[in-house]
Amino acid sequence: MPIAIIIWLLTILLARPIAAAENDAIELQPSQVDPAVLGVIFSGTETMHYAISWSGGLKIGDVHLEIRKEQGKEDAYTISAKVKDYGPLKVLYPVDDRFICFVSGLMKLPYRYEVEQKEGFSKKITRLVRYDQDQWVVWYRKNKEEEQRFEVAGSIYNEFASFIITRALVFREGEPIVVPTFAERKRHEVQVSLIEREKRKTMFGARPTLVVQPKMQFKGLYEKSGNTTLWLTDDRCRVPVEIHSKIVIGALVAELVEYSNSACPELTKAKKR
Repeated sequence: MPIAIIIWLLTILLARPIAAAENDAIELQPSQVDPAVLGVIFSGTETMHYAISWSGGLKIGDVHLEIRKEQGKEDAYTISAKVKDYGPLKVLYPVDDRFICFVSGLMKLPYRYEVEQKEGFSKKITRLVRYDQDQWVVWYRKNKEEEQRFEVAGSIYNEFASFIITRALVFREGEPIVVPTFAERKRHEVQVSLIEREKRKTMFGARPTLVVQPKMQFKGLYEKSGNTTLWLTDDRCRVPVEIHSKIVIGALVAELVEYSNSACPELTKAKKR
């Protein structure tokens, strides 16, 4: 299985969204983000470990996420991820990927993104993306190819930064919020909506959650056949505890199995009975 599917499942805004025209660009406003939640998320160091499974049964990989204060820079943080294969995937399609996104400012916008991918039996692939949020310019380089320059109509997130900012959105049922995201070398207007509130079994025990969905479309063998759904704890920490998405040949599930944030001492793993 291509690792892009695993990354996409966790970072739900990576894949091709249904986009508005760039000349009608919509900005995510500070009033649409809860500063208290954002303060908890970026309080120091937060770690999350997700087990990725096929249709909630066969485990195929692990994703480890970490948010950490960037040393030497005021109000700057890193969002890093490590993706590893598991079980039969190790033999069929070995994976060892690392991603690091640098964000800063009130809205935690990205200014740099580094990728190292070792997938299958091919050579390592590297990518570097730089963002000028004031001039609305993105520079993209793959391996040693010449750097490409893209002009965009407004500020932008990338897949990791948009996944994190989604946690802090001030949701109102029936009112989608647009998170502008740079993917596939262009700026997309991704609409994210609160669908309902639901009590759900999590690693912390049964907890109230917010059921959130982005509006997207996909192509290829793994084309989405149903909605992608994200469950966030309905509390001040807004932890993503589970992500589901139906695809043509089954479903993918990301389940939170380990979590740590000193700002959220009330969230501890529930003991099995």
